[in-house]
Amino acid sequence: LKALGDILDDYLAYLGMERGLSVNTLKGYGCDIRHFFEYLVVISKTPVDVEEDDLHQMLVAVSEMGVQPRTQARIIAALRSFYKFMRLEGYVDRNPASNIDMPRLAHVLPDVLNVDEIDAMIGCIDMSKAEGQRNRAIIEVLYGCGLRVSELISLKMSDLFFGEGYIRVVGKGDKQRLVPIGGRAMEYVMQYIDDRRDIAKSSGEQVLFLSNRRTKLTRVMIFTIIRNATLEAGITKNVSPHTFRHSFATHLLEGGANLRVIQAMLGHESISTTEIYTHIDRMRLREEIIMHHPRNHK
Repeated sequence: LKALGDILDDYLAYLGMERGLSVNTLKGYGCDIRHFFEYLVVISKTPVDVEEDDLHQMLVAVSEMGVQPRTQARIIAALRSFYKFMRLEGYVDRNPASNIDMPRLAHVLPDVLNVDEIDAMIGCIDMSKAEGQRNRAIIEVLYGCGLRVSELISLKMSDLFFGEGYIRVVGKGDKQRLVPIGGRAMEYVMQYIDDRRDIAKSSGEQVLFLSNRRTKLTRVMIFTIIRNATLEAGITKNVSPHTFRHSFATHLLEGGANLRVIQAMLGHESISTTEIYTHIDRMRLREEIIMHHPRNHK
């Protein structure tokens, strides 16, 4: 058996090249398997010797430490994936994680902004500042195209096809999709590009949204832009870049868009991921009935 570190390197290379998983997923799975290896040292076993009961005992310990069910589910997924790899490589002839049940996950509905709240956030951006055009365009693109924050910061100038009304988005697993972009988002991006020419002149950077240092924006910078706009607009909801993605999908559904169309726009691999928005829609329908039906008022 190879050294554990070498096995982990081979496993992560397998995930990255053959499964096409995102960098963030690779980091999460890598962290989970390193913790699993630390557990093996404690119980004096190798990955080959592990029984299903050993994994159950580890997960009990993880639960008692207060680790949330969603994180527990990711650990189980990582273990299943790891032992699938171990079988492919011929280290083991069975997967001890295959029969372990996933924890029940609470169905948490995300916060959604209405159009007035989004307009208020955009309206609070100080356009006299150098980054004003950029920040306004960022919020409009997040909402108008339903992008993940990682997709937004990776957008390049060459991904803009405004003549056809699309942008090219590189999503999870480096999968590309074309997403329609509306007139207002195009307008704001074009106004920002006029400013960007001066910023990018000496850097040669092809990423669309640049920092004041002429470099690619980070996820943290986007979160900061959103937080500041939320505070300025006096919005008390829990707002993150992902909130605009939820709002995009919810507003499309409320407007009558087909769920399969929304799935394609969001880049969801499974329709079940998109179906959360039907729950949001039903919840709002119930609220409307309770609020407006005459039998609910005394």
